[in-house]
Amino acid sequence: MNLYKNYLDKTKEYGVVEQIEYPIIYASGLPAVKREELVVFEAGQLGQVMNLSKNLVEILLFSPRLVKIGTKVARSSEAVAVAVGQKILGSVIDPLGLPLWPAPIPVKSGSNMPIYGFPPPLISRVKIKRPLFSGTTVVDMLLPLGKGQRQLIAGDRKAGKTSFLMTLAKLQAKEGNVVIFALIGKKKSEIKAVKMFLENEKISQNCVIVATSSDNSPGLISLTPFTAMTVAESFKKDGLDSVVILDDLTTHAHFYREIALVGKRFPGRESYPGDIFYTHAKLLERAGNFKYQEREVAITALPVVETVENDFTSLVVSNLIGITDGHLLFDSRIKDLGRSPAIDIFLSVTRVGKQTKDPSSRELGFKLMAFLSQVEKLQNLAQFGPELLEKTKQDLEKADRIYKLFNQSLYQVIPQEKQLKELLQIWGKP
Repeated sequence: MNLYKNYLDKTKEYGVVEQIEYPIIYASGLPAVKREELVVFEAGQLGQVMNLSKNLVEILLFSPRLVKIGTKVARSSEAVAVAVGQKILGSVIDPLGLPLWPAPIPVKSGSNMPIYGFPPPLISRVKIKRPLFSGTTVVDMLLPLGKGQRQLIAGDRKAGKTSFLMTLAKLQAKEGNVVIFALIGKKKSEIKAVKMFLENEKISQNCVIVATSSDNSPGLISLTPFTAMTVAESFKKDGLDSVVILDDLTTHAHFYREIALVGKRFPGRESYPGDIFYTHAKLLERAGNFKYQEREVAITALPVVETVENDFTSLVVSNLIGITDGHLLFDSRIKDLGRSPAIDIFLSVTRVGKQTKDPSSRELGFKLMAFLSQVEKLQNLAQFGPELLEKTKQDLEKADRIYKLFNQSLYQVIPQEKQLKELLQIWGKP
């Protein structure tokens, strides 16, 4: 009530709720309100203006608590913003910046930044030249990543995507980079599991979790990845590299579709609204490698998408492949063979990561990929056993040793030097 009164005293303008189609509220009045403006209802619920018509204002409700017809709503004349800065490190917050769990250091409000920022101009971007190590041999050797890259993490449920991202987060946080988790519409137990992992690994002081659970309003859930990117941009202003893990954009798209359908927007392919591509592109274009105060600062984005039986043709997956700089495909069939992480190296792509490698490591990666591709074609001949040529037997045995090297225990980080040394030992053998 106090917040409503404060904004009413400030703007001298209010409207009245006329219609409710949760999570969208239609209100009359508010003649000077603008799109994407924050509004406050009498009972304290927050919302955001989505669209304006001649007689009604369409408002997206952020609270699971419903409002009643006839309730007054005040405009704020402010955009939806979140408190950011190094003071929120170690905390678990919702997309509006409110703490979900008490942090080791109480969350203090910093400067506010609008959630819906604009991608930095092209002139501020620089070539991706610095490697981003994941601690996972198969990725660092064959599918390397660079700081500022937007790499899609795709795969079926329970294929190992989360464990890979946790391993990467563990290494990056210990190297002093900021890791931001956007946990979108997750179970509370899943959010708590990530929180406990960061605390057990003693890296929570370099991490921020922006989370919504499945019982939050679809409106609030839809803000989650944008808040996470805003937090990353605030650390960019402090000269700190960050990694943003968006887990996952499939869920985000589902809630975005729900909001669009309730708002009677025309459905397109798979019932998604026509601007779903624009929405995710607008989000991911805010990542990259930037020139900032005579130095380079990177925001690396790792969006996660869930496939069904490795189907790359669904709308959200194919859209994100078109937006990002490559993808890692986690295949549950490879996991069933006992390989971990279960990455399909032949269907995975990294478009800019290889340019961060030194020439010798890059050449080794090319030769290794060509060798494994050739051996993959020979696997059908392995059934002939003793009748195989000696050279074919040696190649199959070498490939088997390489795949065993790629196997890693859960959350195990392997240093770059050790990865290269062990791989060269196998590669140099006949």
